Amino acid sequence: MNKVTVAVGVVVLLVIGGIIVYASQNTTWFSPGANTTSTTEVVVDVSPTSTPPVQARQPGRPLVTTSANVAASDIAAVLGGVVTPNGALTSYWYEYSTSSDLNNKISGKSQTVGSGFVSISAPGYITELAKNTTYYFRLVALNQYGQTVGTQYSFQTSPSNPPIVGSVPVVKTLAANQISRITANLNGEVTPNKVSTQYWFEYGKTADLGNTTAIISAGNGMDRVSVSASLASLDPNTTYYFRLNAQNQFGTVNGMILNFKTTGPVSAAAPSVITRSAINISTSSVTLRGTVNPNGAETRYWYEYSPDSIFSSALLRSTEQKSVGAGSSVISVDARASELIPRTNYYFRGVAQNSLGLVRGEPMVFKTK
Repeated sequence: MNKVTVAVGVVVLLVIGGIIVYASQNTTWFSPGANTTSTTEVVVDVSPTSTPPVQARQPGRPLVTTSANVAASDIAAVLGGVVTPNGALTSYWYEYSTSSDLNNKISGKSQTVGSGFVSISAPGYITELAKNTTYYFRLVALNQYGQTVGTQYSFQTSPSNPPIVGSVPVVKTLAANQISRITANLNGEVTPNKVSTQYWFEYGKTADLGNTTAIISAGNGMDRVSVSASLASLDPNTTYYFRLNAQNQFGTVNGMILNFKTTGPVSAAAPSVITRSAINISTSSVTLRGTVNPNGAETRYWYEYSPDSIFSSALLRSTEQKSVGAGSSVISVDARASELIPRTNYYFRGVAQNSLGLVRGEPMVFKTK
């Protein structure tokens, strides 16, 4: 599927349908019209999805949509909205005040949602509010291209609403593994802290990242959860930066940025083969040895052996073919040959084949006992 089409479709859906609302533990917090100026709850699910390459669109100011739905208790409130970074590293926060013109406004804690083109939920949690008081608020986002202010809404604190339970998730980015020329597996850990929590990875060729994996649920427990995501279609021999992100209704948390390097070569090639001396020679069997480098394409290897130094087809025998994968490192390979004739010279050579060619190593010789 065209990645640009996916991203554009998500943005259009957000503009037409509304914004995503994070679920709370008490549905009355988000009931239509409860303690807010909104009379209709609009929920648009923007996950799972993935970011198109940054160069596919022109970067610009972030897009912002404030949610009118608020989960308010007597002295705290959970706010919601959606931010599209629009191709540049973007932070967001909420401005709020008891005045409708937001004079003497308070700016909440700034949080980061990356630099992709996919719309990301932007939850916020504000505390130390006055009881039975009307507050006005709006979502604001900023990147290097400018600042965007969302629509202003209001809510009222109320002692009749239950306390808000939970806290922001705990996130830890772990080292990548299963790295090849074009693939890698990203790893991390998330602790949801009693609230429904989602996670995703950001990655890219610079520390600004720019691409995201699918947004996936990490549950709502208190235990640490191991999470991962597989990447494909990467560039060979290239350093990639990545981090794990998680968010729940209390906010967005970014893990540490780590990096990995895909293997080479830049372009796949026919395998390389070296035949090495035989070992474990007996009257009727031997261990044939050598090395193979797949050179970036799925490769199989085997050994040819014969009492004939020119490897004529009449006397030629071969060991079983085995896979050495599609990496770019030299791999030691061996095979057992049996039912040999005693006190006989045997000539042998390693052979490897992938989609780009078949290669035979230089022949060597051994003599059975």
